[in-house]
Amino acid sequence: MAIVEVKVPQLSESVAEATLLQWKKKVGEAVAADEILIEIETDKVVLECPAPAGGVLVEIVQGDGATVAADQVIAKIDTAAVAGAAAPAAAPAPAAAALAPAAAAASVAAASASKAGVAMPAAAKLMADAGMAPGSVAGTGKDGRVTKGDVLAAASAPKVAVAAPAAIPTGAPTKVLPQVAVVAPDLGDRPEERVPMTRLRARVAERLLQSQSTNAILTTFNEINMAPVMEMRKKFQEKFEKEHGVKLGFMSFFVKAAVHALKKFPILNASVDGNDIVYHGYFDIGIAVGSPRGLVVPILRNADQMSFADIEKKIAEFGQKAKDGKLGIDDMTGGTFSISNGGTFGSMMSTPIINPPQSAILGVHATKDRAMVENGQVVVRPMNYFAMSYDHRIIDGREAVLGLVAMKEALEDPARLLFDI
Repeated sequence: MAIVEVKVPQLSESVAEATLLQWKKKVGEAVAADEILIEIETDKVVLECPAPAGGVLVEIVQGDGATVAADQVIAKIDTAAVAGAAAPAAAPAPAAAALAPAAAAASVAAASASKAGVAMPAAAKLMADAGMAPGSVAGTGKDGRVTKGDVLAAASAPKVAVAAPAAIPTGAPTKVLPQVAVVAPDLGDRPEERVPMTRLRARVAERLLQSQSTNAILTTFNEINMAPVMEMRKKFQEKFEKEHGVKLGFMSFFVKAAVHALKKFPILNASVDGNDIVYHGYFDIGIAVGSPRGLVVPILRNADQMSFADIEKKIAEFGQKAKDGKLGIDDMTGGTFSISNGGTFGSMMSTPIINPPQSAILGVHATKDRAMVENGQVVVRPMNYFAMSYDHRIIDGREAVLGLVAMKEALEDPARLLFDI
């Protein structure tokens, strides 16, 4: 026997613990080297834990949902074992004729209960409210997990009085215990489900509250005529995609316009550290991205040095990683300014919350045709409302307003971005 320990991978310096999600292998199953055994959720990302060697999974030290730390042993692999070779022989079942009727029923109930898996949170609450014993409901979910539907079905099924299985001494008379009928709660048409926050969601909540309690947040607004950008995008879209293999979106324009403004007003790219203001000589732009596990903000590093194509490719990469849960800690560490594009979901206006320790964030919204007055005439223009929230402790209204105006001017005359004027 050659045992290899499976350990929690290294976490970032700011992450003390993580949560095991769901084991992809069961004890006794064969595993290959580098095969993903389980996903581990931190308050920033979801990490994959691969098998350090091939063999048979002989022990799971920490089960689904366990809280673990870096380098903690969570399972063991026998590299010399063969799957199924060491499975214990099944004990011979006692003859049915030798069982009393009640004991036979108990045996059937026990066998049924053995098929019940772990109850999901909502199902466990329903079982507790109904007084149903753990393991009394057979699960139909993944890996035998008990769902809320399983509990409701079991509660509405006809009740059969069955004695609980117990160890019976040899020769002792069988005693049938009374069975209490289970009464399902009357949920009516107002069901509820209680689901614990993921670590990522809990961390997002914590940081947003921290931002609002420590920053003096103020928001300034402006309206942007997107026609020049839309015309330029339409003119070069096809050639751009052929040349670079990625579509030309609006986010690359927004990033370029933001960097343009940050260069003019460096305080927008600064952060607070105690009683000091830290001015950053680089431009790392966070792009807020929605993922199945919650909001994440991957970073475009040195965005001032990136071309339109570089930005579009990186944003597409971030989007796919977020969808697949593959964003790493390095992807989301740092950042000097952020952009949140609620317009992709149809938002008209918002007041974005600063992402600490940054001091400003730009909120971009949906572009809509609106009636505008130009030279005394009412005309229709594709307009977008921009909102920039900033920390009023270090950023005065003048810098914030002029910074947003610089973004507006850059987008309404994109040639400015080429000449940095």
